Amino acid sequence: MEAVDRSAQSPDTVQFTVENVEKALHQLYYDPDIENKNVAQKWLMQAQVSPQAWQFCWALLSPEKVPEIQYFGASALHTKISRYWGDIPAEQYDSLKTQLFAQIAHFASGSKMVLTRLCVALASLALNVMPDLWPGAVAEMVRAFQEEGVGADGRARCLALLELLTVLPEEFQTSRLPQARKGRVREALAAEWASVCPLLRQLLRQPESPGTVKARVLKCLSSWVLLDVPLSESEALVEDCFAVLTDPELFDAAVEAIVNAISHPDAQRHVSSLLKLVPQVLQRQDQLREAVQSGDMETSHGICRIAVALGENHSRVLLDQVENWHSFLALVNMIMFCTGIPGHYPVNETTSSLTLTFWYTLQDDIMSFDMEKQAAYLQVYRPVYFQLVDVLLHKAQFPTEEEYVSWSSDEKEQFRIYRVDISDTLMYVYEMLGAELLSSLYDKLGRVLTNAEQPTPWQHTEALLYGLQSIAETIDVSYSDVIPGLIGFIPRINVNNVQLADTVMFTIGALAEWLSDHPVMLSSVLPMVLQALGNPDLSVSSVSTLKKICRECKYDLIPYAANIVAVSQEVLMKQIHKSSQCMWLMQALGFLLSALPVEEILQNLHSLITPYIQQLEKLADETPNPSNKVAIIHILGLLSNLFTTLDISKKEEQSEEGVPPVKTSPSQLGPNPVVVVLQQVFALIHTILSKWLNDSQVVEAVCAIFEKSVKTLLSDFAPMVSQLSEMLGRMYSTVPQASALELTRLMVHIFASEPEHFPPIKTLFELVTSVTLSIFQQGPRDHPDIVDSFMQLQAQALKRKPDLFLSENLDVKAVYHCGLISLEFPESPTVKSTCLFYAELLPHCGDVPAVGQVVQEDGKLLLKAVLKAIGGQSPRSLMEQFAEVLFCLNKHCPTLLAMWLKEALQPPDFPSPHVSAEQKDNFAEQILREHVNKRRVKEIVKEFTLVCRGLHGTEYAAGY
Repeated sequence: MEAVDRSAQSPDTVQFTVENVEKALHQLYYDPDIENKNVAQKWLMQAQVSPQAWQFCWALLSPEKVPEIQYFGASALHTKISRYWGDIPAEQYDSLKTQLFAQIAHFASGSKMVLTRLCVALASLALNVMPDLWPGAVAEMVRAFQEEGVGADGRARCLALLELLTVLPEEFQTSRLPQARKGRVREALAAEWASVCPLLRQLLRQPESPGTVKARVLKCLSSWVLLDVPLSESEALVEDCFAVLTDPELFDAAVEAIVNAISHPDAQRHVSSLLKLVPQVLQRQDQLREAVQSGDMETSHGICRIAVALGENHSRVLLDQVENWHSFLALVNMIMFCTGIPGHYPVNETTSSLTLTFWYTLQDDIMSFDMEKQAAYLQVYRPVYFQLVDVLLHKAQFPTEEEYVSWSSDEKEQFRIYRVDISDTLMYVYEMLGAELLSSLYDKLGRVLTNAEQPTPWQHTEALLYGLQSIAETIDVSYSDVIPGLIGFIPRINVNNVQLADTVMFTIGALAEWLSDHPVMLSSVLPMVLQALGNPDLSVSSVSTLKKICRECKYDLIPYAANIVAVSQEVLMKQIHKSSQCMWLMQALGFLLSALPVEEILQNLHSLITPYIQQLEKLADETPNPSNKVAIIHILGLLSNLFTTLDISKKEEQSEEGVPPVKTSPSQLGPNPVVVVLQQVFALIHTILSKWLNDSQVVEAVCAIFEKSVKTLLSDFAPMVSQLSEMLGRMYSTVPQASALELTRLMVHIFASEPEHFPPIKTLFELVTSVTLSIFQQGPRDHPDIVDSFMQLQAQALKRKPDLFLSENLDVKAVYHCGLISLEFPESPTVKSTCLFYAELLPHCGDVPAVGQVVQEDGKLLLKAVLKAIGGQSPRSLMEQFAEVLFCLNKHCPTLLAMWLKEALQPPDFPSPHVSAEQKDNFAEQILREHVNKRRVKEIVKEFTLVCRGLHGTEYAAGY
C-alpha cells in the first residue's frame, strides 16, 4: 500500500489526505503482516492529530463510506476538539456545533459506534464552551432532538439524544479541563439536570416507550449521578426506577441506576429523600422471596444490592431518625434475609457475601454513639447480631460429602475464602456481644455433643467449633470461663471427617496460649494432635497446631518431649507431609528442644538428625543430578528450620512473675548444641559444596543453615566464626554468589566489632571485596544480585566497623568506583543499596584517610552521577535515596560540593534540557544552604527532578 509502504517512502513524508487515510485504515484492518499493521496504526495516530484532520474527518463521515472509516473520522473529530481546543478559532464554534448536530441526527439511524463517537465529540465541545459561550447547552440539545416530530425516525432520534446525554457526564469525568474550570463546568452541568430529569421521567413512565429507550434512560441516570446531582432533585426518577424492577429486560439497568443514585456520598445530605426510599426497598421483599424460592439468583442478587447500598451507605443517617426506627429495623431484617439466603455459596447462591460489610458498618455506627444512645440501640440490635451469628454459622456449614466432592477446585477455594470472611465478621461481632457470644456458642456445642438420642450432622458441630476458633484465634480468651469446658469437649467429638478434623486441629492451635497458662489440660488434646500428624489430609492443620503448642507451651511439654520427637521422626521418615510442612515440623521440634537440658537436646538432636546426615553422606558421594539436588536442598532446609527455633539462650528460669528471664550464656552451659551439630557436619557440608558450587540453589541452602544459626545463636556462634569465614572465602573465590555475600554481611554485623573475631572477618571481607572487584572489571551487568549484596556489605562494614577500610589490602578507590557503576543499574534495589553505601562512606572522609582521598579526587564524579539520576536517568521513586547522598556530600564536604556543583551544572543540557541556568543556580543555592534538615533536601530534589523531567505542575506529577 503506497500510503504507508515502508519500502517506498517514510511514513512521515506521506500526506494526510482522505485517500491515504482510507488506505492506511484498510492496511490496519486487513493486512496480514503485523509490522505493516503497526506502521499503519502509528501513521493514523499522527494523522488524527495533524492540522489536516479538520479536512479529512468530515469527508470520512460521508454516507457511502463503511462504518470503520466513518468511525475513524468521528474519533479524529473528538481528538481535535478534546485535545487541541485552543487551535479552533472562536468564530468557528457555532458552525462546528451545527455540523455535529447534523451528523448526529444523520447517524441516529446509522452505525451505533459512529453515533457514540460523534456524541462524545459534541459533549467535548459543550464542556469547552459552557457555561459562558453556550448557556443552557443541555436544554438546547434536548430541544434540537425533540423538534422534528415523532415520525419514522422518532425513536432513533430519541435514542441519539439519550446517548448524547449519557456520554456528556462521562466525558466530563475524563476531560482534561483545568481544575478551576472543571468546578464551574460541574456546577453548570448539575444546573442542567432540571432539563434532563423531566425528560427521563416522561420516557420511563410512558407505557408506549420501547424497552430500548427505557434501558437507555436508566443508563443515562447512572451517568448523571456521577455529577453530584442532589438526590432530592432525582428522588422521583429513582422511585420510577423501582417500578421497572418488575420488567426482566430492564431489571439489571434499573438496579445499576438505583444503586449508583443511593451510593453517591452526597446522598446522605438528603435525609428526607433517603427516608422515602426505605419503603420502596421494603416493597421489593415479596419479589426477593419469590426469586429465592424459584432459584432466580440474578433477581435476588440485584434486590440485595439495592438493600445493602441503602443500609451500608446510610446506616448512620437512618439510625439517627429515631422516629423511623421500625422501618430501618425492617431494612436490617431484609438484609439479614439476604445474608441467610438458602443454598451453599458460591454454588447455589452468590448473594450472601454482599451483605457482610453492612454488618461491620452498622456495628461501627451503633458503637460510635454516646453511651446513652448506644445503650438504647444495643437493646434493639444485640438480639439481631445474635441472630446474625446463627445465620453466619449456618452459611459456613459444609455441604454433604457427596455434594462437596462434585464441586470444582475453584468453587472450593471461593467457599474457603467466604468462610474466612465469615470468621472475620464473627471476630468483629465479638466486640459488640462479648463473652456472652462465647457462652452461647459453647452451650450450643454442648447440646450438640451431649444429645445422644438425635445425632447431629458433623457439619453442625464443625460450624460451631469454627465460630469458637474464629474468636479464640484473635481475642484474648485467657479469662473466659468456657474454654476449660471446650477443651474437655474436644476429645469427645466423633471426628469422622477431614473437614471436621481440620477444624478441631485449628481450634486446638487457636487455644495454644491458653494451654500455656493451663498446662494440666495439655494431656487431653496433645494425643489428638500427635495422632493427626500421621494423616496427610490433615497436614497443614496438625503441623501448624503442633508448632503453636511447642512455641507457647515448650516448658510444659518436657514430660511429652520424647513422644513428640518420636512421632515427628516417624512421620518425617515416612515422608507423609509436603516439604513446607516438614519445615514447620522441624521448627516445632526446635522450640520443643530449646526447653530441655543441654544433654537431652544433644541426645534428641543426635537421634533426629543422624538419619538425615547418613542420607546426606550418601548423596554427597553421588554424581550431581536433578533428583539428588532436590533431596540435598530438602535436608539442608530441614536443618535450617530446626536451627531457626532451637534457641537455648532465651531459656526462662522458673522465677517469680515480673522478674526478667535469665539469659544463659555458653560458658554456663558448655558449647551450644547447634554449634556441636554444625561442627560435626561441617566437613560433610564442605564436601557437598565442593560438588555443587556452581548451583546457586544448593549454595543458598548451605548459606541459609549458617545464616539462620547465626541469627538465632548470635554470640553463641563464636566457636565457628573462623571455620565459617574460611569456608565462605573459598566458596566465594571459586564461584561468587549473592547468598555468600549476604552471609558475610551478617558475620560482619555480629562479629566484626569483637577483637578476637576481627582477624578472620577482616580476611574474609578483604577476600570477597577483591573477588567482587574483579567481577566489576569483567562487566557486572549480568550479576545485579551480586552487585546489590556487595553494596549492602560495604555499607554494613562502614557502619559496623569502619576500621575494615583502614586496611592496606582494601582498594577503597576501586570500591568507590564500583559504586559509580552500580548507580547506573536499572534495578532499583541495587541503586538503593549503592546510595546507602555512599551515605555510610561520606561521613568517614575525616577519620579514614583512603576515603577522604578518594572523595577529594573523585567526589565530582559521584555528584555528576547523582545529578544525572535526578535529571531523569533513574525512576522518581529513588529520589529520596539520591537526596540522602547529596545531603551527606553537603554535610561532610560543603566547600568541595559548592565548587563541584558550579562546574557540574555549567553545561547547557545537563542534567536535563528542560532546566534553565537560573533554575540550576537556584537548586544549587538551596542545596548548599541545608546542612541539617535532610527532609528539606528531599523536598528540593523532588521539586527539581520534576522540572528536569518536564513534569512540574502536571496532574501526573501531583498524582504520583
